[in-house]
Amino acid sequence: MQIKCWGARGSIPVSGIDYLKYGGETTCIEIRTKEDEVVIIDAGSGLRKLGNKLLAENRFEYNLVFTHSHWDHILGFPFFKPLYIEGTRINMFGCPFAQDSVKRLVANTMEPPNFPVKFQELKAEISYHGACDGSFWIHSMKVVPILLSHPNQGIGYKFFQDKKCFVFLTDNELSFKHPGGLDYADYVDFSSGADLLFHDAEFTDKEYETKRTWGHSTYSEALKLALEAQVKQLGLFHHNQERTDAALDNIVRDCQRLVKNSGASLECFAVSEGMEIRL
Repeated sequence: MQIKCWGARGSIPVSGIDYLKYGGETTCIEIRTKEDEVVIIDAGSGLRKLGNKLLAENRFEYNLVFTHSHWDHILGFPFFKPLYIEGTRINMFGCPFAQDSVKRLVANTMEPPNFPVKFQELKAEISYHGACDGSFWIHSMKVVPILLSHPNQGIGYKFFQDKKCFVFLTDNELSFKHPGGLDYADYVDFSSGADLLFHDAEFTDKEYETKRTWGHSTYSEALKLALEAQVKQLGLFHHNQERTDAALDNIVRDCQRLVKNSGASLECFAVSEGMEIRL
């Protein structure tokens, strides 16, 4: 499978010279399966650029998987140009979150007076699929959901294809159990042996002292999870909106130092907009 990041920022898009290396778009991940099927994780602001690319490729069939309905993960949906083209077909996967169903999750982004075009006016054919209980398949790719520890709930995912495994756990607070969330050991078990793990790493330890219960982890907690789960690669994800390129570089260096001191072979990096990884 081929994985590309179109947005790794948390909370709100940012721009400027301090954010050129890692990017400022919010959560959007593209996976291409071995059959070249398109799987999209979340509809953050990065979805806009992905839509432009898909149109340039004359691609009009996609699978869209949601983690949760917080604004930074859905704000790009109304700006996804394929929605306004007849012949576009989208399979949407997600859980009936505490707030709403999958259909209402995306429709709410276009409710008056929030947006000038109504959801009912979209040209795309959209079908909805629950993804709460057990695994499901997107062609030859197996997808396994897990409940996240996050306010208002959410879902993480594990993607399997050709004996390769990608785990995506954004917006997950490892040291505080929110209603519906699981224990730390459950996330270690879920991530065990993964070829690639993207995990929420929004805060430093110092920042977390005043941000506990906000639904996000520190980078040191994400690193600890990756080491205990013995994953091969860790991508630090959901970068704080104030985290500059220089600050992220320092975090990566600290993680690499800790990995070296532990004697592990884990590769640790901060996920950047435009990054592509093939498993």
